[in-house]
Amino acid sequence: MSRTSVLTDGQWARIQPLLPSSAGRRGRPFRDDRRVVEGIIYRYRCGIAWRDVPSEFGPWQTIWKRHRRYSGDGTWDRILAGLLTVADARGEVDWSVSVDSTVNRAHQHGTNLPR
Repeated sequence: MSRTSVLTDGQWARIQPLLPSSAGRRGRPFRDDRRVVEGIIYRYRCGIAWRDVPSEFGPWQTIWKRHRRYSGDGTWDRILAGLLTVADARGEVDWSVSVDSTVNRAHQHGTNLPR
């Protein structure tokens, strides 16, 4: 496995049907979806700038544009909802919540409000 390998075939099989296709759109068809999505994941996993994404994932501009498009049209939200639905139906999600009662106080000079 290379250092830039991000998704297994099983993970990709779950994500791929949830992605929009370029069929019916004007212009060029989308580049390889898996390569672009793995580039987006790699960028967030490593915490690097878009321009520093390895060229193995394609041009950084393509990766950035696709991420921006998917964020704007709600594709990432639909993917998350779809994956959570399947995982919850399988019993793979633990919905227990931990509540912390910690109180954080600011110093008296930590506010900018008048007295």
